[in-house]
Amino acid sequence: MIKEQSGRDVVPFWFDPLCPWAWITSRWLLEVEQVRPVRAEWRIMSLAYLNLVQREGKGLSEDYRELMTKAWGPVRVCAAAAEHSGRCVLGPLYTAIGTRLHNQRRRDDPTVVTEALAEAGLPDSLAAAATSTEFDQLIKDSHDEAFNEVGLDVGTPVLRIGGTALFGPVITPAPRGKAAGRLWDALVVVAETDGFFELKRSRDRKPSFD
Repeated sequence: MIKEQSGRDVVPFWFDPLCPWAWITSRWLLEVEQVRPVRAEWRIMSLAYLNLVQREGKGLSEDYRELMTKAWGPVRVCAAAAEHSGRCVLGPLYTAIGTRLHNQRRRDDPTVVTEALAEAGLPDSLAAAATSTEFDQLIKDSHDEAFNEVGLDVGTPVLRIGGTALFGPVITPAPRGKAAGRLWDALVVVAETDGFFELKRSRDRKPSFD
């Protein structure tokens, strides 16, 4: 892992703002920052690009296809914000958007993006990026950095520990405190194990944002 001067390990984390599972995992990673010498480095991926373009929309229901079409908006705004103010702004902006979309359950509220931009100290003019393709190449480049490693049969979140990119962990609710640190320690072992590919069980509950 890349180390900062502070001695903390940098952990790249790819997210799509619309994904509730990535949101929960991101909140866990913030907990990990409090109990382990790591720092999240926020990066964007796109579920719309993954499902509609790379997977060519195969097997999608009409409802999910419509959701994916809407998913372009928030990630495009994130890309525009990163271009405007640098990638360091993605953390605060993701928190502002995610809190409204997931914790406050305002997924159909058109004011979410402008409110989030204001909270992150960004100009509301960046909201126009939601319906523009201007920053799509930036999204694809960031997305491909992760998915060229993990493959197209997974989704978000993706994080990199050391030199290994992993899909997940998919968890609910987010572990806190010592429990967050224990899960991190386990993932470090997984990432360091050559040839480790999969450990999974079917989900039996909905995402919880508590």
